[in-house]
Amino acid sequence: MDSLLSSAADFIARHHVWAGVVLGAVTFFESLVVIGAFVPATGLLVAAGGLVAAGVLDPLTVIAGCVIGAVMGDAISYWIGRRLGTGVLRQPLLLPHRRKIAWTRLYCRRYGVASIFIGRFFGPLRAFVPVMVGVLRMRQRVFQLANVTSAFVWVLAMLAPGYLAAKGLAQLEFMSEAHGPTLMLIAFGALVVVAVVAMRWMKGRAAKRSALLAAAVK
Repeated sequence: MDSLLSSAADFIARHHVWAGVVLGAVTFFESLVVIGAFVPATGLLVAAGGLVAAGVLDPLTVIAGCVIGAVMGDAISYWIGRRLGTGVLRQPLLLPHRRKIAWTRLYCRRYGVASIFIGRFFGPLRAFVPVMVGVLRMRQRVFQLANVTSAFVWVLAMLAPGYLAAKGLAQLEFMSEAHGPTLMLIAFGALVVVAVVAMRWMKGRAAKRSALLAAAVK
């Protein structure tokens, strides 16, 4: 799976026109019941955030594709749970995940709509929350509002680390090229300050030890 996501990252870097479609497909499958447990899209979204910061990918296309994919995946999972009811929990595909499903059921009963938002960021339960709120008969309008809103927040949160990291590296590179001598002087000054503080600290420690030793001798 990691190699497949790595190939997807290479593909969208070379064919940026298809970035929204590819990322949308990945977030769609990650949001589907059961299948989502085996599709870790986080790494790919972080990489996409870096490509957006570098100007390789269009941010609107990336965000729109990811949000649409995540919304559709959760909507289908919700529909499955609502249509099949508790019978879906006895399906052979879900039997290996009985413990996760039990935790998800308690979690959804306790937190209600908030479980949809929290579930987006909680890996072990993310693939089971939508189907479970469907089984629990959450009102469709309430679910869809939470689904769209949480998808938008989740996508931005996943893209942000790569975006900010790439912007930070670019800024650091610019500073090192434009203000190289200044940065060297600042670094040298910082080292001097650290050395002085360390020497004073060591002298203080030595003085305290000498005082304790003198007191013990007396």
